[in-house]
Amino acid sequence: MSTTATNLKRELRSPVYQSFLILRIGFTVAPILFGIDKFFNWTVHWPNYLAPWINNIAPGSAQQFMYAVGAIEIVAGLVVAFAPRFGGYLVATWLGGIIVSLLTVHAPRFYDVALRDFALLLGALTLARLASAFSARAETRSELHRVAA
Repeated sequence: MSTTATNLKRELRSPVYQSFLILRIGFTVAPILFGIDKFFNWTVHWPNYLAPWINNIAPGSAQQFMYAVGAIEIVAGLVVAFAPRFGGYLVATWLGGIIVSLLTVHAPRFYDVALRDFALLLGALTLARLASAFSARAETRSELHRVAA
């Protein structure tokens, strides 16, 4: 078995790498599904979660704003899938914006959801940091292969 295959097997068995994969899958799937739901309001009527001050400055209706939110969330999930190092920070920033909206909607009505989203924000930051570590490892391995060749 080649050194690369051995290293890959070792990495796949690593709890740290498995944690990275779990976070990557979660932060790919969840934003995409939540984004799709913004178009259909299956799980909840999303405009209820929009702070009035945001609705006042945004063009169109609250539902139209949610369509834009849904599109952004779908894109964010795809970015996590293909570029998790950047996507993790993108999702964390997005969650920060959601938290601000939730804290200013109908205080304290959505504080529980804001707290949950804060935990998700920490998870997204963790994903980005893990992606940076694994990306750096991959770059180092590539550099070593080039030097050895």
